[in-house]
Amino acid sequence: MIRDLLSAWNTSAAADPAAVEAAAVIAAFVLVALLLLFLFLGLALGRKQGRFEAERELPDILEKERADAVKRSRAVIGGQTAEQLAPYLPGFPFEPGDCRFVGKPVDFIVFSGASRGEIDELVFVEVKSGAAGLTRVERSLRDAIAAGKVRWAEYRAPV
Repeated sequence: MIRDLLSAWNTSAAADPAAVEAAAVIAAFVLVALLLLFLFLGLALGRKQGRFEAERELPDILEKERADAVKRSRAVIGGQTAEQLAPYLPGFPFEPGDCRFVGKPVDFIVFSGASRGEIDELVFVEVKSGAAGLTRVERSLRDAIAAGKVRWAEYRAPV
């Protein structure tokens, strides 16, 4: 039966070359259409699978991120509390009455001796807790002080 079909096709192909060319174009078109269909289906299935995996993992990711945010928030609040209370904590090397809280870019300026009536030293104090390090601005302030780039300025407000 297949042999009969092939011989009929060969006979018709020899008789009409335009029909053979048309059949080849249609076959190529069908092949390209099938390729595009499979490509589209593969992309759609891959997207659906990716979305499914993301939705499945989302609760775990959110829980971890929330826990990390709470941990960081507690660390920041603890650090800010330590900054404010530092002059009253054991081991603080300066008289609490000589300390003035500034906050940024340095936590305290200590007017050493002010409580006795005469200032003999100015000390810039940065309070850190945990593993916190100096920020870029804090490091530049430390370096400017160490280089002696400190001066007195007086401003008279127009009254």
